[in-house]
Amino acid sequence: MLPALHLLAGLVLPESGGSKNANDIAELYALILAMALVVFVGVEGCLIWFMIRFKGRRGRVAAQIHGNTRLEIGWTVGAAVILVFITVVTFIKLPGIKNPPASDIDAQGNKVAATTLVASTDQPPPPKGAKLNIVVDGQQYVWRYQYPRQGGKDVFAYEEMVVPVGMTVTLDITADDVAHSWWIPELGGKMDAVPGYVNRTWFKAEHAGVFRGQCAELCGRNHANMYARVRAVPFDEYQRWYDGQAAAIKAARDAAAAQRKQIQDQQRKAAQQSGSQ
Repeated sequence: MLPALHLLAGLVLPESGGSKNANDIAELYALILAMALVVFVGVEGCLIWFMIRFKGRRGRVAAQIHGNTRLEIGWTVGAAVILVFITVVTFIKLPGIKNPPASDIDAQGNKVAATTLVASTDQPPPPKGAKLNIVVDGQQYVWRYQYPRQGGKDVFAYEEMVVPVGMTVTLDITADDVAHSWWIPELGGKMDAVPGYVNRTWFKAEHAGVFRGQCAELCGRNHANMYARVRAVPFDEYQRWYDGQAAAIKAARDAAAAQRKQIQDQQRKAAQQSGSQ
């Protein structure tokens, strides 16, 4: 991303800097904004000049002009050229926004050579190389992240998603109850989370850091507090987090199972005592 655009991110341009697709979106916004400013300054400049040059004066009768064919053709062609230019640039940028690229690291966190092979977000994830596919589930009023199983480990998290830097992360986005919208501005565009339907998007964190966002679709009385957070860390730190989360979940489930068994044993003893009386 152009360094100058970082200064405007979050002010007049979308936040960016965390993932290439977010950068492409911001650059597209910047291009359209620049063209709009040129048109705005040109139109307003002409209006001000006309007001000064042709202002009313004593004894002067305003000329009655009923049309100017060359001028009308000129601004029609000019507007058409601008629209065609914006369309062409948008379609040039669109693949980089829509299609997930290959990861910079493999499944063990080792750097790999870059590749230009991509896959559409409405198709399976990148066909070659490492990737991390996470199911994002919107619930009133929290985000749940289901990670792929590794070695029989079941890992999920709420609110904060932890990902390795440099790995392409593909997201399967859905919802349990009402429509939500997943949006981490610095990592890319927003995507609706709709019950019974899966939308797909992606990002690849370019550097370590914490990227914040929140639900972008009015989903109920506590919508404003439905925050989201992505923490990008080096691969080794991500693997330690994954293993620790898996161990914590297993320990919690084992404790719950033991407590259920204890309650069932107590109920069984109580029933036996009641039957013997």
